[in-house]
Amino acid sequence: MKFGIFLPVVRNGFTASKASPQYDPTFQDNLEICQLAERVGMDFALAMIKYRGFGGETGFWDSCLDSITLMSALAASTTRLQFFPSTSVLTIHPAVMARMMVLLDQVSSGRCGLNIVTGWNKPEYAQMGMWPGDEWFGKRYEMASEYVTALRLLWETGRATLNGDFFKLEDCTVLPRPKSKIPIVCAGASPRGFEFTAQYGDYAFTAGSASQLKSAVDQLGDLSKIHGRKVGVYAQFALVIAETDTEARRIAEDIDDGADLAAMSNMIASASQDSSKDGSSQRIAQRARLPLEQGGQAFMSPVIFGSPQTVASKIRDIGAETGIDGMMFAWPDYIAGVRAFGEKVMPKLQVPAAI
Repeated sequence: MKFGIFLPVVRNGFTASKASPQYDPTFQDNLEICQLAERVGMDFALAMIKYRGFGGETGFWDSCLDSITLMSALAASTTRLQFFPSTSVLTIHPAVMARMMVLLDQVSSGRCGLNIVTGWNKPEYAQMGMWPGDEWFGKRYEMASEYVTALRLLWETGRATLNGDFFKLEDCTVLPRPKSKIPIVCAGASPRGFEFTAQYGDYAFTAGSASQLKSAVDQLGDLSKIHGRKVGVYAQFALVIAETDTEARRIAEDIDDGADLAAMSNMIASASQDSSKDGSSQRIAQRARLPLEQGGQAFMSPVIFGSPQTVASKIRDIGAETGIDGMMFAWPDYIAGVRAFGEKVMPKLQVPAAI
């Protein structure tokens, strides 16, 4: 199983709480996190993109670093981690994005992929005059399909002609071509999102309970077979590691009790505008009613908490029960969290060599 980091490129990372560390994202912090992750043996890092946050008392996600330029800088300062920046199909033309990723492929020596974001948060794009209208909610995966089609044509052949509903390319060239295959990631959670990932994606990033993860693995397995493909599934979790289970629970509960309810209310209000069945918006709205292990009020994903031994045991159980290919983690305190995971949890996950 592979392990990665959901990088804290947004204000306060992925805990919307007055009781967790308060900070604006910086390059130096993310560089320190990635270099530490390499030293402890982690595999990849993903950076989201956010153009407008959700305010509240903590200013949750109000600050965000650019994903593409950040990952280029991080790749140049590391040797082993694989980097997944994110792009919104509404903001960067696929021909421009294709060229940007060629450079990241060179800088990283092939250690890169691209996360495709369709965009459900209307205020992010409306503030820039980029919101195409509320009919977009029903068309976004059609646009994403054209987007990835254009990317792959340009990466594979160096030129593309495409007369689509959203993009018009006429003998468009992107040279040089990347030397490596650039995998595509998608985090769409709706049935339509799963269909898109099965047809175009190489990895699916998702979150949920063990039963939801098992269902996602099964659904994506069946759908990808239709297209003669295989899609890896990576699950997102928050980690709280302490010396004892009791202490870890106390820390997690304190963070959850300090949830920034105003920020969460703003997020839910934005998400509710998208009525896609079983999609990300519905999951966001439901999160505040979930127990701590499934996200609670403050965490952006289910929480694995406990002593190093307990956390390792939970990770093994989730992997065995669901069949996922890997996990991507966020921590309230990233430096301490990555160090504790690498030094105290990962050794307990390693399979002893056969004698």
